[in-house]
Amino acid sequence: MSYTPRGIVVFGMVRPCSHRLGESLKAQWMAHLCGLCLALRGDHGQLARVVTNYDGLLLSVLTEAQVEREGGGWRRTAGPCPLRGMRTASVAQGEGARLAAAVSLVLASAKVRDHVADGDGLLARRPVALAARRVAGSWGRAGARTGAGVGFDAGVLVEAVERQFGIEALAGPGTPILTVTEPTETATAAAFAHTALLAGRPGNAVPLAEAGRLFGRLAHLLDAVEDRESDAAAGAWNPLTATGTPLTEARRLADDALHGIRLALRETSFTDGRLAHLLLAHELGRSVDRAFGTQSCGHGPEAAFGPPQTPYLPGDPRHGGNPYGGNPFGGEPPRPDKRGFWAGCAAALGLCCTCKVCCADEFEGPWSRQRREGCCSSCDCSCCDACECCECCECLSCCDC
Repeated sequence: MSYTPRGIVVFGMVRPCSHRLGESLKAQWMAHLCGLCLALRGDHGQLARVVTNYDGLLLSVLTEAQVEREGGGWRRTAGPCPLRGMRTASVAQGEGARLAAAVSLVLASAKVRDHVADGDGLLARRPVALAARRVAGSWGRAGARTGAGVGFDAGVLVEAVERQFGIEALAGPGTPILTVTEPTETATAAAFAHTALLAGRPGNAVPLAEAGRLFGRLAHLLDAVEDRESDAAAGAWNPLTATGTPLTEARRLADDALHGIRLALRETSFTDGRLAHLLLAHELGRSVDRAFGTQSCGHGPEAAFGPPQTPYLPGDPRHGGNPYGGNPFGGEPPRPDKRGFWAGCAAALGLCCTCKVCCADEFEGPWSRQRREGCCSSCDCSCCDACECCECCECLSCCDC
């Protein structure tokens, strides 16, 4: 198997259903999503908007959740946008959105350089690779400038990316999987902790750094689980395969990380932590279930480990080789025909311009080509009513998390 570095992993892991959010929290979530997109456009141009991602906006959510809002200045009215059906909207602005933009740009820059080094798709052609390097360099410098503008040292992210490649090159059977996830953990811990400084709550830096560290661990683990078979088919490097980590161990680590994030949130002082709590305490649990092919509501006593399953026996046809039952990739087999970076960018622009990202029940991921749910689509989950509890209270313990 050839070595193809993965780099720092940050992706759309948190994809909430509009029914679980409710009207108020849905409006807040969309305000942060649009705020990140507009912060990227306003500071760095239209092309930078392609690095908008669901997980990046968590930094904006966390910052606003901690601030005292009497002084205002955290929202503004944005003009009509095709992605909102040409409607105006109240969107997040300020240092939280700019921090999210800075982190998204730096990590996207690293990802582009990674694809160029691998010669993926059209990037194998010298003119295209040269253009991609220029875009990556521009994004990296822009992210560093924006980060410096809000007091965040983007060098922490750059150093983590470089260290990640070195660790992956040396990792092999017997290497602890947490050694591989450590750079991602360090990068996300620094970004989460900085939201406390931006909000004027330095006492929150320690628990948020812990939440960020575990969030980075989850991101890396779930990405590895979802891509395990497609990486094997493509001959690409995968953390679980390279280190010999079984799915059972990956699930245990994911559950431990989810529990640790919930404990860290309890130690964090929020002004209004409803949205942050729902995304990080509940939606992350659903992301874990999706990745491992289990289904459970994050409010029940079985949230940490999924619903009861019949005992796992190797070769049992009821499980298809998955100790958690069913397909370990959330009901859809991985697709080996992933799009290259530029083809994915073109597909992403098409999805945005046709509003499928927001309004479609399902759409094909622009890069992974895996099934995705539209952020405003309906859902058939049985726990939507239960999740309404997050609409009306701080609920740091309402759901037995």
